[in-house]
Amino acid sequence: QRGFLETTALVFPQTAPNDSAHAVGEALFRYEAFYKLTNLRFAAAVDARTDTHQETGRDWGGVWWDRARRRPLFAVRRLSATYTRGRLTVEAGKQLIRWGKADVLTPTDRFAPRDFLNVVDSDFLPITAARVTYGTQSDTVDLILSPRLTPSRVPLLNQRWAVLPPAIPLHELDPAFPGGPQFGARWNHIGAAAEYSFSFYNGYDHLPLFHVQPNFALQRADVQRFYPQMRMYGADAAAPLGPVTLKGEAAYFTSTDPQADNYALWVLQLERQAGEWSLVAGYAGQVTTVHRSTLGFSPVRGFARAVVAHAGYTIDVNRSLAFEAVVRQNGQGVYAKAEYSQAFGQHWRATAGFALVRGDPADFLGQYRRNSHAILTLRYSF
Repeated sequence: QRGFLETTALVFPQTAPNDSAHAVGEALFRYEAFYKLTNLRFAAAVDARTDTHQETGRDWGGVWWDRARRRPLFAVRRLSATYTRGRLTVEAGKQLIRWGKADVLTPTDRFAPRDFLNVVDSDFLPITAARVTYGTQSDTVDLILSPRLTPSRVPLLNQRWAVLPPAIPLHELDPAFPGGPQFGARWNHIGAAAEYSFSFYNGYDHLPLFHVQPNFALQRADVQRFYPQMRMYGADAAAPLGPVTLKGEAAYFTSTDPQADNYALWVLQLERQAGEWSLVAGYAGQVTTVHRSTLGFSPVRGFARAVVAHAGYTIDVNRSLAFEAVVRQNGQGVYAKAEYSQAFGQHWRATAGFALVRGDPADFLGQYRRNSHAILTLRYSF
């Protein structure tokens, strides 16, 4: 068993048109427990959280399915059973599933919705699924079936991470969640010169599009989230090239929904470990083959067409520095973040940082230009 209690303060120097607050306080308690028999392993994790800015619900809804508009007060983060026999592994229940090899943007990572209440500092959400993995030393086949969509959380309309049209009151209707399962398959091969994989996904986009309907009687616009059908064909690879490792990942997305785009996302990056430095730099690209959508929310596509970089430096066993940046190729959007982290004894860690967001209001990153903020986190682990 293990866990932590974490408190975070975010300080925003500027206000936003729909949010006059300069500071937000958050608290998160997470507890994890594991139990293993001969071939069975059980894992459980729960979250309890609150905040000062009404980003967390004040009731007990959303404990399991993570479909609530706000973060749940109490949530089951993991509850699964894993059976292992020889080369076969089967896990069923609530779990985190990650695909892909790229670091800053992972186009093939389709079973990994996120919490985007803070767009530039998102956390992954678990899904309910059955996962079957069969692997040898060189080849692994991964099959996943999820009975119900877990959507990503999108910014709250009354807070700074939602950029709203001026002078048009909006009323959010209940979302239209799709029915039916999602499934996917991935084959990964480790060769003499490179490691590569091919993947397939059929289900729904966990990021929404929006129906907008004028309501003249109430002088407002009614907005409803919906999640279009999606099919993905993906591939990724990693090849060591002397002092650097070359990684590439690409995915093509199609949809039968008349309002959803068909498009491709791709990432090409170089990695290097030099002493205490860990360096990653690359480019994320996007090509739209069929354009249909007019209004949606997709940080995955919003961070594309950009140079991306990440650097980490280990000062000693207790102290470290981290830097990351996304710069749009046209220069109209910039996101940069620097963090310093230090451990105190065996249980305490403090992290301080600053996130800078600048750009043109018409750019995905630039629209959050008033949301630069300082971060201070204190964590007690046990």
